[in-house]
Amino acid sequence: MCNAGSNRPWCLSSYAGVMEDLIQHAEEKQPSSALTNPWSHQHESMSRDNEKPKVVGGFVLVHAGAGYHSESKAKEYKHVCKRACQRAVERLKAGALAVEAVSAALVELEDSPFTNAGMGSNLNLSGEIECDASIMDGKTLRYGAVGAISGIKNPVLVANRLLSEAQKGKLSAGRIPPCFLVGRGAHDWAVSHGIPLCPSEKMATKFSVSAYKRNKRKMELAEKMDAGQNPIKKRRQSSENENGSECLDTVGAIVVDQDGNVAAAVSSGGLAMKHPGRVGQAAHYGCGCWAENACNMNPYSTAVSTSGCGEHLIRTMLARECSAAMRSEDAHQALLEAMQNKFISSPFLASEDSVLGGVIVLRCCRCVEAQSSEDIQAVLVEFLWSHTTESMCVGYMSAQDCKAKTHISRLPAGAVPGRSLAIEGGVCRLMGTAE
Repeated sequence: MCNAGSNRPWCLSSYAGVMEDLIQHAEEKQPSSALTNPWSHQHESMSRDNEKPKVVGGFVLVHAGAGYHSESKAKEYKHVCKRACQRAVERLKAGALAVEAVSAALVELEDSPFTNAGMGSNLNLSGEIECDASIMDGKTLRYGAVGAISGIKNPVLVANRLLSEAQKGKLSAGRIPPCFLVGRGAHDWAVSHGIPLCPSEKMATKFSVSAYKRNKRKMELAEKMDAGQNPIKKRRQSSENENGSECLDTVGAIVVDQDGNVAAAVSSGGLAMKHPGRVGQAAHYGCGCWAENACNMNPYSTAVSTSGCGEHLIRTMLARECSAAMRSEDAHQALLEAMQNKFISSPFLASEDSVLGGVIVLRCCRCVEAQSSEDIQAVLVEFLWSHTTESMCVGYMSAQDCKAKTHISRLPAGAVPGRSLAIEGGVCRLMGTAE
């Protein structure tokens, strides 16, 4: 735990401890291998005849939203994260690319009635479900997204199909294929491309319907009580109620595959009682997710998925900002500074009293294995999560693991949501042979 100073938000950090545990775990599993200053050897390993390591399966990190996760439902939140990790790893072990594995993880998260994505999503002011989702492939840098789409149980499948269709090239008469569709147009495009439909009434759960009725009564009562108040004060209170951290938001996942490619995806039912047609950060480029393979200018492959108040995440483009921050040598410090300076203290959110959001981040690079054959290389994955909300549920797993690990990260007692942050993470070493 650390106190970031009077001009900085209070933060919780247990990154080093988690790193130590995971490194020890990796060494127990691979006693004959050891990493010697891996980051200093990154350029050497990348330049050696352009060799490309085949790692064992890959790695996935998922989240079930940044908001508030009650202790009574902690088991359910962890379980869905575990299933999402397992689904992604199954695909990775079968040789799937990162973009396919991350989509599989999101489908599992969307199908859970406990998450605010797909099934069980928040209802809007009209009592209907409208979902947002996006996906990005770090290898091709292509992106697909849908916003305010109804009647589709798994909006990430539509986003992924948009991405894959765009890779086929231009449409008839030289038209540019879409990468982002909204509303009825997105729904009709999904139908024409064989995406399974699901009526909105079947996507609503008992929990989401009861929450809608409860929120509607609160709004009606608040409007009666606030009828004589100053309009500005009334709007501010309404915003605070709508954006409260008790409202779970976006779910997401980030993946690195056996070829070292990364991908990221995100899906959301949006804020409770949102205006019909509202599109949150889950669909916006650079706001909901980001994935970018290593290149000559950047030795790290990075992937990011965000969660929280969509308007805050859109105005700060937090996913892309966090990805850019990962170019620094110290990933933990870089993410801490990004969350503080680019989010909590962002000039774009200066008028906000409470800035709510969370991210999961990974970066990876190739490393030379000291004391090993020249044919043996490793991919070192650093992964982190950070949030300003009361809690954030995450899960992670490599193809070398027997089961996924899950964790609900919480702000420490006394910390103020929206002005404080928590940051945790670890490392995973993926072994492989160079081709």
